[in-house]
Formats: sequence, structure tokens, C-alpha cells
Amino acid sequence: MATDEGRAPTQLLAMPSWLLTQSAMHAHRIISETFAAGNARGYHYRLLATLAEYGPASQASLGRRTGIDRSDVVAALNELADLGYVVRSPDPADRRRNVITLTPEGEQQRQRLETLIRAAQDELFAPLSPSERDELTTLLAKVLSHHQG
Repeated sequence: MATDEGRAPTQLLAMPSWLLTQSAMHAHRIISETFAAGNARGYHYRLLATLAEYGPASQASLGRRTGIDRSDVVAALNELADLGYVVRSPDPADRRRNVITLTPEGEQQRQRLETLIRAAQDELFAPLSPSERDELTTLLAKVLSHHQG
């Protein structure tokens, strides 16, 4: 006799929000393990990727672009600076704030992490075809955009 022990109720399995939450827990675990293997944290990658795409920025701007709280931005940037991945310099337009710049070593670390993340994406989304992954990404971006305003 087949057992349904461990299987969620059909009502939950029909709720996209529940499925998203459960999938997010697996994604968080896989991505966290991936960053740990690369001697990094998710905040590190988010900051390095933002600097690589947009160029030097203030700490406040980095926080807004990455969705990282201000105090966590400072702590993560301290770690990245200690590793030589970013440098802080006074903003010529406003000496009260710092401009953060990606170093060549920081770009190399971003590329290493990007390779690890691609492998983690492949693990997480293994049951989906490339077109299904693209469709899922588009739909999730649409939902996120709606709620971010």
C-alpha cells in the first residue's frame, strides 16, 4: 500500500505562494552551501555583482540596489575590503561619504562566484528545461516587480 506520509495536502500543492516558499527554502540552502564553498556569502556576491554592473557607488546606493540593510552593507564591505576585493575612497562630490570601487581581485572573485552560482542554479532547476527556466524567471521577475512598485 502506498503511503502519503510526508506528502503535503493537495490544497497546499495548488497554492503558488506555498510552492514558492518551499522552493525558496531549498534555493537558500543550495545557494548558501555554494557560497560557503567559495569562501563567500550572498551579500558579497550581490555587492560585487552590483559594482561590476554599475561601477563605483556609495554605500547607500549599494544598499538600495542590492536590498541589503545599511548596517549589513557596511559589515559586508568591511569583509570585502579586508580581502582586497573593494576599496573605499572619499567621494569628491561629498567628502562625508565613501565611494566603493571594485578591484581586479574583486572582479576575479565575482567571476569565481558566478561560476559556482551557475552550477547551483543547474542543481536547483534540474527538472526544468531551459525554456521553462526562462519562463519561470520572467514570471518571478514580474511578481517581484509588482510588489516592489
